[in-house]
Amino acid sequence: MNIKKGDTVKVIAGKDKGAEGKVIGVLREEQRVIVEGVNRVKKHTKVVNQGGRAGTTGGIITAEAPIHVSNVMLVEGDTTTRIGFKRETVTKRRPDGSTYEAERSVRISRKTGKEI
Repeated sequence: MNIKKGDTVKVIAGKDKGAEGKVIGVLREEQRVIVEGVNRVKKHTKVVNQGGRAGTTGGIITAEAPIHVSNVMLVEGDTTTRIGFKRETVTKRRPDGSTYEAERSVRISRKTGKEI
């Protein structure tokens, strides 16, 4: 999954097309993301009086529902971009103080080539 929590994305398909927001949750198994202010749905809740005064009040709650990850694109600067990956060599340190070379994967912008 290329989109992570905290990324700013733009909706490219669906009823909220054109809306931008911050990713507040990622559901990897379903390949869906929850974007702040996008795909808002209303949920009707009952009054629950279990446990004396600790009950919940009823009413209508508005919350964000998940949307498929293919319907959003990452925003970089003022435009959208696709995401690529690049392997880069880094120096890591062992607990005994010795160092070794290893590779790590970083996300890059397909448009500019810069690290995200």
